[in-house]
Amino acid sequence: MISVLSGGTGTPKLLQGMMGLVNPEDITVIVNTVENDYFSGVYVAPDVDTVLYTLAGIINEDTWYGVKDDSFITHDRLKEIGCPETLKIGDRDRALKIQKTILMKEHSLSEAVDTQRRELGIKSRIIPMSNQQSHITITTNLGEMEFHQFLVENQGKPEVRKISYQKVDPAPGLIESIENSDMVVIGPSNPITSIGPIISAKGVRKALKNSYVVGVSPIVGDKPVSGPAAKFMQAMGHEVSSLGVADIYKDFMDKFIIDLVDKDHQKEIERLISDVMITETIMTNVIDKINLARCILGENI
Repeated sequence: MISVLSGGTGTPKLLQGMMGLVNPEDITVIVNTVENDYFSGVYVAPDVDTVLYTLAGIINEDTWYGVKDDSFITHDRLKEIGCPETLKIGDRDRALKIQKTILMKEHSLSEAVDTQRRELGIKSRIIPMSNQQSHITITTNLGEMEFHQFLVENQGKPEVRKISYQKVDPAPGLIESIENSDMVVIGPSNPITSIGPIISAKGVRKALKNSYVVGVSPIVGDKPVSGPAAKFMQAMGHEVSSLGVADIYKDFMDKFIIDLVDKDHQKEIERLISDVMITETIMTNVIDKINLARCILGENI
């Protein structure tokens, strides 16, 4: 049994590699929900939907958001009639979001997601980190912003001074999944706004301390593989490096995987996390994804 803590880009790529090595039924993916919100009347759970689409084999790998080969008739028409959307939502993607919105009138988010993953033929379990809403606030030089206001409307350009979100109760089964796992994998997702909210949910950090945890650095050299992780880490007082990520995870991580570029940091990181592996962590193709997954899983394959 393996539990994977996931955001919406780096970790889903890793999941593609893991699916070729492990029985999907033995994998549970615990997904960040702090970016969830309503757009154009439908409930949008960006990271959850990316994981759903990835495991269903229909993810748009050009953007790592939405469904591949989707159309945007509704999105374009909304713009034409003066209702532009913050997010560009495709038509097939929108249908799943509408379904989730309807399901959530009578069911929790985790129940709605479980229904959808079964309908998509996904054998792995997917657990949103919480059924409670936890909006993230980004304090910038232009004032406070919601996550998508910062990332999409302002293209991630403002100076970031602080990031905050409410701690929430974990979704049913989340703590048990971590406690019953042979390994917990923290994928190469943003440590501040993707993994951080999951870890901050009540009881999660304690469960991680009592589990075997393997993580992959989302920072290579002094830059994130994708997204605004560098700005967020700096705003929260962390060095933008694999060493900075290790410092965030040090109190519960057993093994940390860093890129070849960061080999000079190995000894420093080993003062924080005793087992450090150096390998190629950039995933540009299927072989890269499988090789990284193999390094993580080791004898668990």
